[in-house]
Amino acid sequence: MKSGKQPEKGSSRILSLTVLFIALCGFSFYLGGMFCSERDKIEAKDVTSTTTTKAVASPKEPTVSPLQIKSVSFPECGSELQDYTPCTDPKRWKRYGVHRLSFLERHCPPVYEKSECLIPPPDGYKSPIRWPKSRDQCWYKNVPYDWINKQKSNQHWLKKEGDKFHFPGGGTMFPRGVSHYVDQMQDLIPEMKDGTVRTAIDTGCGVASWGGDLLDRGILTISLAPRDNHEAQVQFALERGIPAILGIISTQRLPFPSNSFDMAHCSRCLIPWTEFGGIYLLEVHRIVRPGGFWVLSGPPVNYKRRWRGWNTTMEDQKSDYDKLQSLLTSMCFKKYAQKDDIAVWQKLSDKSCYDKIAKNMEAYPPKCDDSIEPDSAWYTPLRPCVVAPTPKVKNSGLGSIPKWPERLSVAPERISDIHGGSASGLKHDDGKWKNRVKHYKKVLPALGTDKIRNVMDMNTVYGGFAAALVKDPVWVMNVVSSYGANTLPVVFDRGLIGTYHDWCEAFSTYPRTYDLLHLDSLFTLESQRCEMKYVLLEMDRILRPGGYVIVRESSYFMDALTSLGKGMRWSCRREETEYAVESEKILVCQKKLWFSSNQTS
Repeated sequence: MKSGKQPEKGSSRILSLTVLFIALCGFSFYLGGMFCSERDKIEAKDVTSTTTTKAVASPKEPTVSPLQIKSVSFPECGSELQDYTPCTDPKRWKRYGVHRLSFLERHCPPVYEKSECLIPPPDGYKSPIRWPKSRDQCWYKNVPYDWINKQKSNQHWLKKEGDKFHFPGGGTMFPRGVSHYVDQMQDLIPEMKDGTVRTAIDTGCGVASWGGDLLDRGILTISLAPRDNHEAQVQFALERGIPAILGIISTQRLPFPSNSFDMAHCSRCLIPWTEFGGIYLLEVHRIVRPGGFWVLSGPPVNYKRRWRGWNTTMEDQKSDYDKLQSLLTSMCFKKYAQKDDIAVWQKLSDKSCYDKIAKNMEAYPPKCDDSIEPDSAWYTPLRPCVVAPTPKVKNSGLGSIPKWPERLSVAPERISDIHGGSASGLKHDDGKWKNRVKHYKKVLPALGTDKIRNVMDMNTVYGGFAAALVKDPVWVMNVVSSYGANTLPVVFDRGLIGTYHDWCEAFSTYPRTYDLLHLDSLFTLESQRCEMKYVLLEMDRILRPGGYVIVRESSYFMDALTSLGKGMRWSCRREETEYAVESEKILVCQKKLWFSSNQTS
């Protein structure tokens, strides 16, 4: 009896091992399916303490239920945070060094210091004046800064009259008005008149009068200024509907790719161009495309006439000018034109100039070696070397690329640097976005009207969303992930503007500065890195009361997004995409205007 049962027991053990082996193989295959697909690699984060789903399979799998989050209600922030800029917070400046004003750069709070509250508007806030009237005026209560009014009223930057600020278009170097100043500049640079120059950056922008005037001339300008003692230069610009971003040339590269801008401008911006070995000029050289221009007005230009008003000596100003000219020549800028207070230099595209730098071992500044990526610009230190244009970049230089508006539709040569990038791919992308925007205007009729001016595409590829809106009264800040494919050079080559950014951090802008935020599959792509709650709170911070959000996202995230939106006092509705597919939906939200319960009218 005992020997008769032995085979049966062995067969049972073999059968058990076989079943276990099959189960392990199946489980390994399942795990491989989860982790080998980049788009399906989703980690559902515990976005609140009451999250009910902590780990799920791919949202594409029909058996997986949508991410669910229980009701949440975010509290109000104190009124002292009404102009809170998390990564450029003056309350944190003392923690950082003063060398080259590096404390004014981005220094974001760690997760345990992040605010989880809703920032209130100032007492008496009103819906912003609509474009184009907003270029010349804004509500005082929306940006209630008396300091800049008192300090700069004699230079005609702005003037408070009744319940409004008025912007007469004055400036330190253009007392006859910004339009007259730009007219003079166009006489020196004819390329500003015919569509050759399309994109520009204004460093130390004041209240962005220069960038505002250029909009009527078909030139799209990013006005750049730090959060400093001028209080709210960038906030004034955005309140008026003029593109702007917080930033400073200090110790880190600006968040733009190399060879991006057709023109850079500084009007007595007080940047010490000749100090620290000319490292600030080297950064301007990096971001200006070959054939592009650098314009300087103010000291030391026209020093023979102006030195008495600059509290200096003519000898000192001549020395500064000679040093500036020498530095510009050493990094392949040539003097292009000068008249009165305006001087213009052009970045050479001629290979021979850069070859001379490379051959001269004692040259300063030296040519950057190949190990330094010219487009690396997210928390990347400034480099004391010249970024020489490659042959491909040379073909993207000013004069080589088509003029505006033709350049919007022509595939730039740099698109081939992107994996899978091609002219046919760009054409297909543009067609796709034209259809999408047509549909968006049906579900959000305000899009395309004067109700929406400042727009951000939070995770663009080629700028297709912005291209589809180019005839509407809007401007679009195209944001490319600092962790994604480097498509931002293509955006700039097309004549659009944008910046690198990581949405795990706060954006470089003030609260209440955008009318519309658009995102396409951002959480599908980034939820494994960035917690949804903090991304949405940041969106609420930078969105104007009455402003809109368009979220195009996997159906998997829709319930959670709706719940969080409700907790931020947004009014949201779910819409079908233009193709009415089940796997993807559109969430349209509007931020309500509310005031802090601690404020008095």
